[in-house]
Amino acid sequence: MRSRRQRQRRAITLIVAAAVLVGVGATAAVVWFNRASAQPQTATDDSATSEPTPTPEPLSPAEQLIADADDPLACAVSFAGDGIALDPVLQWQNGLYQALPIPSADGRVFAGWYATPEDAAAFTVAARVNGADPVACVEQQIELHAAWKTPDENVAENAQIPILMYHQFTANPDGEEGWLRGNYAYIGDFDAQMNHIATTGFYLPTWDELSAFIDGRLFLPARSVIITDDDADQTWFDLAVPVVDKFKVLTTSFMITAYRQDPPPSVYVLRRSHTHDMHQAGDNGKGRMVNWTAEEIAADLNASGDILGVREVIAYPFGHFNDTSKQGVAQAGYEMARTIEPGTVEIGTDKFALPVVRIDYGMGLESLISRIG
Repeated sequence: MRSRRQRQRRAITLIVAAAVLVGVGATAAVVWFNRASAQPQTATDDSATSEPTPTPEPLSPAEQLIADADDPLACAVSFAGDGIALDPVLQWQNGLYQALPIPSADGRVFAGWYATPEDAAAFTVAARVNGADPVACVEQQIELHAAWKTPDENVAENAQIPILMYHQFTANPDGEEGWLRGNYAYIGDFDAQMNHIATTGFYLPTWDELSAFIDGRLFLPARSVIITDDDADQTWFDLAVPVVDKFKVLTTSFMITAYRQDPPPSVYVLRRSHTHDMHQAGDNGKGRMVNWTAEEIAADLNASGDILGVREVIAYPFGHFNDTSKQGVAQAGYEMARTIEPGTVEIGTDKFALPVVRIDYGMGLESLISRIG
């Protein structure tokens, strides 16, 4: 057995050891605390450690148009060139250009929109863009470039714009019988004529371009032509429109809206008024257009314009017109009227008496070339 003295010594040793251990632990605790205090504090708020959200770049006007449209077929068309300060406009890639602006400037004549600045400088007719062309964009945007001519250059061009006037069509090369025989163009001739226009460098103006040309505000190339059909006969739909589609040539169908109101049979066919119900004889045997008052004429043309959704140009029924007719056309908000009088459109032509180049049966390609080049 251990002595009492031995037991006392062991107890003292244990007490001393415990005190040493407590002192070491306290020192370690102080060291840890000091080190922890020296370290940067970690914030618990996520906003203190995350990068600030960058302010988004504002959309350009063209980009804003596309964003607002929210349609993959939408195309923002911007305009560039000397003296051009125009907002972009929205167009649609499943159709032709619509209502492109025609800017004006003192001492200059606008010469059209072009796909590149180089084409604009060279006045490359094949690269001139207007309402006869399909909308084609890259990443839903395109920029068109302006060209200008001087008034002297515009006059020197001496452009004389033919408006071709067709009526009915036949697949019989020998033509049709009866008193309307001359109205029926052989579809084979029509095919050859449209091919000639489509492949030999003709420019196809829109009606708003023709109006600006008459005013002297727009330069048109000498090799320009407008193609029209009167009455919207069924043979126009069955025989002629497929040819129009094949050669992608802009045409205008003058419709008598009391008789038919068909939707456009092709993206290349514009519907315009041949009056609503004035394609009839009046009291004196001539057309209603020269029998009715200006107010009656305007009411009829307003009905037609409402149906077609456009007021721009009409074709006089039977070609009959007088000053009262012109007054009625103007009252209804139309800018031009086409007659059956022979001739071509020049700078200064009466907008309410546009002449035509009539195409009758038997007039083949050579006949057309002799008239329009």
